[in-house]
Amino acid sequence: MHRLYATGRVDRRVTGDVWLHALHPDDRDRAQSEFEAAVAARGHYSSEFRVILPSGETRYIRSRAHFFEGPDGAPSVIGAEWDVTTDVLLSRELAYQKSVAEARAVALERSQKLVEHAANHDYLTGLPNRRYCDLQLTAFSGDASVRSLAVMHIDIDRFKEINDKMGHAAGDAMLKATASRLIGAIPPFGMVARTGGDEFVVLLADVPDPETLRALCANTLRLLREPVPFGSEMIQTTASIGAAWNASGTAGNLLAESDLALYQAKKLGRNRVEFFTVALQAEMLGQRQLAEDLKRALPRGEIIPYYQVQIDAHTGRIFGLEALARWNHPVRGVLSPAAFLKIADESGLTAAVDAAILDRALADYKEWQAAGISPPRIAVNVSAGRLGDPNLLEALNLLTIPPDALAFELVETIFLDDCNDSFQQNVEAITKLGIEIEIDDFGSGHASLLGLVRLRPKRLKIDRQLITAITHSEEQRQLVASIVDIAKTLNVEVIAEGVESAEHAQLLTEIGCDALQGYALGYPSPAADIFGLLSGVQAGRCAEPLRSGDLQR
Repeated sequence: MHRLYATGRVDRRVTGDVWLHALHPDDRDRAQSEFEAAVAARGHYSSEFRVILPSGETRYIRSRAHFFEGPDGAPSVIGAEWDVTTDVLLSRELAYQKSVAEARAVALERSQKLVEHAANHDYLTGLPNRRYCDLQLTAFSGDASVRSLAVMHIDIDRFKEINDKMGHAAGDAMLKATASRLIGAIPPFGMVARTGGDEFVVLLADVPDPETLRALCANTLRLLREPVPFGSEMIQTTASIGAAWNASGTAGNLLAESDLALYQAKKLGRNRVEFFTVALQAEMLGQRQLAEDLKRALPRGEIIPYYQVQIDAHTGRIFGLEALARWNHPVRGVLSPAAFLKIADESGLTAAVDAAILDRALADYKEWQAAGISPPRIAVNVSAGRLGDPNLLEALNLLTIPPDALAFELVETIFLDDCNDSFQQNVEAITKLGIEIEIDDFGSGHASLLGLVRLRPKRLKIDRQLITAITHSEEQRQLVASIVDIAKTLNVEVIAEGVESAEHAQLLTEIGCDALQGYALGYPSPAADIFGLLSGVQAGRCAEPLRSGDLQR
């Protein structure tokens, strides 16, 4: 058999030794044995191997031949060889790219599963989250084989106290223990979800009757009363449960009903189980009626501001006022925000409430000015809905806003979530109208220092939850002091809210707060009372700095 190109030789005849030595060392034994086998069998020969050319280059060769016996009886092998290096390398590259693509597909599928799991589960407990809970409830409701549905709403009593007194690690331990105990308490046909900070929901299919649900709730409550180990300590707590049952097997309003029952359990003292009843349903209808009343109250001017003074921490004089929403209900009297703000939010009326308070506060400011008084700045709360209203700037431009009259209080979650270019432009446009920007409830758990640096508000208010414990917690005092230091570095004024004692006021002044606000200095009061206070200050009847209780009622 001629071995020409395969060996890099151009001789008419190439000896077997030349061919043999041209073979790649790793292929030599196999190629030689395959050739010898073909000769011995006097049959076909087929092989692929590598050869090394005199230049040192490696080539891939495909060889095909068959045994032939000449006229003189001399055996020989006749065939052909092809250089298939390009084909081999291309096939190898394609195989590699295929393996890469398959690996990426596997990784993508794994990532998608992880993303889907993360989207549907709570990171701390591993339980399904509210989104998954809603999907499962819908699935149960659409399953014709499900004969009844029940929901248990569970809330850990005084969970905030655990976090405040023992730290968030203790709170996490409590949440994990609660999740584990709930999983152990429910039957196989149920699902446990963590739907909020310390709130859990249990979905149950095919609970035969309310009595069975009642027994299940009682057993669950008993398990949740057991102490939770945390390091060398045992955390003792209780839970409140609201339950609802539906014999039709449809979701209906089960979540809302069990949530209302939970609210009733907490209202009646916690550490108990309450079931949704017709009476509670009537209360729910009352809430809906209240929402309708609120819609009518807005055009009637029943939503009014009450003002709480802010006192200069160093001089004791009035630093500013915060306008707080009140509802002057024609039948029920003056209602606090707790009675209607949640309903306003659920009904999409929060922005309208904000607008009503802004209009009245500005009117009061101008009225006080007309009476010869120099009013302090009034801070007005602004909701995310109001701030996102595309007509807000146009509406503000129609108002005649005196210089230094107003400040907009943005809750911390707004500037954390929306501190993008569009948000920044809106804020800049507002400040050009002479309205200052304040951050409310700073330190409530959503703080973004980068957002604070970018926004650079005029002032921030430290959340009352941080203020409460400074009289007995060195850690809390240091935390508040750190917030003050950060604010001072950014040239941002600091107001401490939740000042409920003279000790609070003294400590916060020493820490470096610019202004103080709280019940120790004055309760929220109607405009007439504030007018009287400002008139007294203007006339010199209150020449001395305000002291604790000067505006308490």
